[in-house]
Amino acid sequence: MEFLTKYWKKIGMLIVIIACLFNIVAKLVAKVPYMEQLRESAQYVSESENNNNV
Repeated sequence: MEFLTKYWKKIGMLIVIIACLFNIVAKLVAKVPYMEQLRESAQYVSESENNNNV
């Protein structure tokens, strides 16, 4: 128990740093499918407009 009381600030900072890194990585990973979804939506709208004009 003395270990926790002696180093609680360092342990807290380590937890905060890990949480921040996890948050950044999660946002970067989630960005790729969003771009694919935008691309597919644009392609669908374009194809829909082409079909309506024909």
